[in-house]
Amino acid sequence: MSEDSLPSVCVVTHPLAAAGENATRSLLDILSAVTTVSLVTADLPADSEIRDRHELVELTRKGAGESVVTAAVRFLLNQLRMCRVIADRDEDVVLFFGATSYLLPIVAARLLGKTVLVEPRGDVPLTLRLNWEQRLPDRVAAGLAGAVRALERAGFAAAHGVVTYTPGMARQLALHPEAPTVYPTGARYVRTDEFRVRRPYADRDRVVGFLGRLDEEKGVRELASVAADLPEDVTFRFIGDGDLRDWLEAELAADIERGTVELTGWVDHDDVPEQLNDLSLLVLPSQPTEGLPTTILEALACGTPVLASPVSGVPDVVREGKTGFLLDSRRPAALRETVLDILDRDDLDSISENGRDLIATEYSFEAACERYRSILAACRR
Repeated sequence: MSEDSLPSVCVVTHPLAAAGENATRSLLDILSAVTTVSLVTADLPADSEIRDRHELVELTRKGAGESVVTAAVRFLLNQLRMCRVIADRDEDVVLFFGATSYLLPIVAARLLGKTVLVEPRGDVPLTLRLNWEQRLPDRVAAGLAGAVRALERAGFAAAHGVVTYTPGMARQLALHPEAPTVYPTGARYVRTDEFRVRRPYADRDRVVGFLGRLDEEKGVRELASVAADLPEDVTFRFIGDGDLRDWLEAELAADIERGTVELTGWVDHDDVPEQLNDLSLLVLPSQPTEGLPTTILEALACGTPVLASPVSGVPDVVREGKTGFLLDSRRPAALRETVLDILDRDDLDSISENGRDLIATEYSFEAACERYRSILAACRR
């Protein structure tokens, strides 16, 4: 099918933080390679590449808000703004990326005769609940998250189709991967020319790393316990920044001084390939809130085996003993034993090659474009 025959797409998102901006830019790059695309969003980072590369409608410069009440008011106002903007757009398809609980504009787009797709980026209700539990009683946090879950389910039902990163992610969201309205292979792509093997695996030192936000959700406290208890010939490197940075520096001060633990701080995305090529193992003991962490795809592209929690779409990519390893437990003692067992394996070279081959075959830019061509072609039928 030619690009001219594919429907045009208006992507709609919630307010974008840095991680959401990266994922949205990736999606826009794919869609713009196969059809015309625009973005409707809020609070886009001022230095975002999206501003110069794609047609943009910014609803407001305000974010989600700090308090629950403020967030709820802005949530409603943004939905009303989205309805107005969508009514003025002439794209054939409206794709709600991450904004899967924005029920009002989803319904409005359908009533306007648009084809509506929703694409969750992860388990948003769970993410919100974990965040709200830090500030609210557990029962209140669970109730609010339940309300968001109900809105999301209604959004799934109201849309013409739901796009997930992998079949495993679809199942976690209680969607059947083989249902006619589910497109279960809409995973993002990796810039394989940038994220590639620069240092052969056999030449790497015994450096184990974590890359991402240093916060509770990512299992950083458990990793700190592991890092403090590894043998002298193993270095643990925390790559990134976040709320637990100061705590890590205090908790691991002796190990940092000894050189067995390293904290890099914030690393520009252009420098991430070099960091990943330094690692013999990337460890990501995350909560089941993300659909498929980009970091996992980028690590495999660099030939770096991954040890990750078997959540959402992760097992579709981190294939036990073939491209990486799946965590049985986040308990520090079990996690430490697993890390050391992996480092002592004699087949890590081949696992490194398998990971790179998987990304080159299934998660290249060309492969991602072909997936979205198929999805948009299905919208025409």
